[in-house]
Amino acid sequence: MASTPTDSVPVGNPQAAGIIYVQGVPTPETRLTLGGAISVSPMAIGTWAWGDSVWGYKPEMFDDIAATWDTLQDESSGINFFDTAEIYGKGESENIIGRLLKKNRQEGKPLPIIATKFLPYPWKWSYPSSLLNALKGSIERLGVDVIDLYQIHGPIHLRSVEVVADALAEAVKLGLVKSVGVSNYSIDQMVRMHAALAKHGIQLASNQVEFSLLRRHPETSGLIAKCHELGVAVLAYSPLGMGRLTGKYTAENPPPSGRRFSNYPMTELSPLLAVMDRIAKKHSVPMSAVALNYTIAKGTIPLGGARNPEQARQNVKAFGWRLSDMEVEELDGVALIGDKGIFWQHG
Repeated sequence: MASTPTDSVPVGNPQAAGIIYVQGVPTPETRLTLGGAISVSPMAIGTWAWGDSVWGYKPEMFDDIAATWDTLQDESSGINFFDTAEIYGKGESENIIGRLLKKNRQEGKPLPIIATKFLPYPWKWSYPSSLLNALKGSIERLGVDVIDLYQIHGPIHLRSVEVVADALAEAVKLGLVKSVGVSNYSIDQMVRMHAALAKHGIQLASNQVEFSLLRRHPETSGLIAKCHELGVAVLAYSPLGMGRLTGKYTAENPPPSGRRFSNYPMTELSPLLAVMDRIAKKHSVPMSAVALNYTIAKGTIPLGGARNPEQARQNVKAFGWRLSDMEVEELDGVALIGDKGIFWQHG
């Protein structure tokens, strides 16, 4: 399943862009190619909780995050891909990753692939300058010369998709980013972005959407299939349902308030959790590994959160095996479809 980036990728030819999703058993050695430019593990670590008060972050938690980072730097983990955003902790997540990247350099360790995002608030009206200024801020906080994957965080920009695409293309041409993606884009928006970037000779690398056993909408709507058709990798955020699919929470012990994605009462999830628990025991893995393996089996790259080394080790247990077709079908039967939103989640 290993693949390497190509120097020249014919836009619109997904086969030339490389392998964008796992077609067999995900392993620590598996690598996927995004935008013909970066080679990533079949799972990423989402770092919203690194520095953001929404997740109760406090500065004294940095040591746990640093230990988590160190755990994942071990080659046996197989993970070389981290996702952040300028809005996470108002830049603090990027600052934290910048400190950790500096530590890698000092210790002579390889640098992982880093993805971040531009939040296109409607008042960010002037393109490409609004995007380029934000991009340079992310570069400074991360302490890098170039961003591996730069994404539009959501379809909330008042300017057209084509205007935003031109700004992304400018970032590529200036050598500030290696590849570009979008997040929360609908099928139509993603197709327009793909076509607009193609005019610049750039392959749209990814579309990041909420996808899990609690939100199958990107699959049932046809978005995942369309992404694959165009050579666009699907990054699945909140694959653990903001903790609801880890086995940590129950109807008697619900997750903290404020975890708005897939915000279903735990009482409604009992049938799903029962099936997950049985499958997890069969494969001798934690329930979180079942949730992550499911998203991989559906052709996506999950972004599993981890705030301590144990959570990181549990995520990695999604590697080395694959749900059977029968198990996937059984999970489909108890999973939730979810929906899209008017403002933020179009995909």
